[in-house]
Amino acid sequence: MDFFIASVWAAGIAIGVAAFGCGIGQGFGLNGAVNGIARNPESSGKVTVTLLIGLAMIESLCIYALVVALILIYAHPQAAAIAEMIAH
Repeated sequence: MDFFIASVWAAGIAIGVAAFGCGIGQGFGLNGAVNGIARNPESSGKVTVTLLIGLAMIESLCIYALVVALILIYAHPQAAAIAEMIAH
């Protein structure tokens, strides 16, 4: 039971750190894109496409952390036994 509780805590902390890191990374990317467009407005089309692709790649890292967190919570070997304990 203690290991399961530790897994839930680890999952929560992991997704929080991943979301924080992805938010910082996306902020830096958006800052660079806006600065680039402000200096050269004619390049806005190319910069926007590259920015969106980069943001999608950064966001995928947060989604991977979410998948790992869900695996830690729901695919745990003790999850079925603990669910039965909670149900009764």
